[in-house]
Amino acid sequence: MKKTLALAAGLLALSVSASAQAQKPKVNFPEYKFTTIKELSVTSVKNQKSSGTCWAFSTLSFVESEIIRINGINDPEKYPDLSEFFVVSNSYRERAVKYVMLDGALAFRVGSEADDVLHVIRDHGIVPNVEMTGMNYGTDLPKQAELDAVLKAYMDAVVKNPNRTLTTAWQRGLGAILDEYLGKRPEKFTVDGVEYTPESYRDALKFNPDDYITITSFTHHPFYTWFPIEVCDNWRWDESYNVPIDEFMEILDNALENGYTAAWGADVSEPGFTRDGLAILADVELTNAGSDQAHWVGYGEAKDSDKKPKNGSKTNNVVEKEVSQEIRQFEFENKTMTDDHGMHIFGIAQDQWGGKYYLVKNSWGETGKYKGIWYASEKFVKAQSLDIMIHRDALPAGFAEKHPNINR
Repeated sequence: MKKTLALAAGLLALSVSASAQAQKPKVNFPEYKFTTIKELSVTSVKNQKSSGTCWAFSTLSFVESEIIRINGINDPEKYPDLSEFFVVSNSYRERAVKYVMLDGALAFRVGSEADDVLHVIRDHGIVPNVEMTGMNYGTDLPKQAELDAVLKAYMDAVVKNPNRTLTTAWQRGLGAILDEYLGKRPEKFTVDGVEYTPESYRDALKFNPDDYITITSFTHHPFYTWFPIEVCDNWRWDESYNVPIDEFMEILDNALENGYTAAWGADVSEPGFTRDGLAILADVELTNAGSDQAHWVGYGEAKDSDKKPKNGSKTNNVVEKEVSQEIRQFEFENKTMTDDHGMHIFGIAQDQWGGKYYLVKNSWGETGKYKGIWYASEKFVKAQSLDIMIHRDALPAGFAEKHPNINR
């Protein structure tokens, strides 16, 4: 009898659930038409493919835009194209040392943060992409699952320290793995008939890593102080300057309006971050699954039956969430907001209803409606930003005088 009642209850629950699903209204994204308000110079869209190297691609895109700005380069044919995998190779080597010294109590993986790129450029210089493409293992685009697994297994064996004292060979062994997969790091190369080292090339490009700062906005540390954002990819424990979220947005806008782009660390796991180049704070749930790109946006269009509206206010035919400092903090602390992805913000646009958007360069190839460019709504950026990196001169007038501890 109990089994019969349980079966009946189960069937009833399934029936009610199916009925409720059928009654849910469909959510259709409107056809957006964007007008560009401000667009700054960026280099071509790259493709990180199946690698967790968005931090290198996005930050080097930012660095390239800075080099264009600093040197007044107007001809796209002369835009710099820097090597992401020169950065990745150097970063992995330095991370490995820290992994060993901390007895493995560190996330050893390819993911990292924008500040890591500046460390590499400061300490090792930089090279053109043509000198080190990173494609030394039989593919045309990055596919790093094997490399990541090999490196992790190798480093875990080193950390176990079976000899009870580390050998003098482990760093050479690590370097050999990286050299075989990513290629050797160039010591000298020629550009336009001039011979450079990575360090002299950095200097010739007039890029100074010390001119840049990272801005964030959370309440578990005092505003107008520096702190390291507590995420695994921030393995160097680089510090960001903490400001209220409204001021964070003002700093971003001031930078863009005055000719400075921003490297952007964000959470793109929100359902409103679509494959078609749109990022809105839509209060719906989408079905996502699959490999690297599909992890965030899915391959192919989501069906209406996969879009499940939740509670929220409706704007421009799309349900959007409210954004506040408190909601950001709650989502950061419960791990629904984290450092998913790095991108590059380079402009401002407006939709046909007057809504404000940011032009965002991604590193998933020339995909989607806008060929690798995303339009991120103001609400999305306000809610989903982990941090931005900008030039110090991009701060609003008087900010450094009012908060002198930012000058360090």
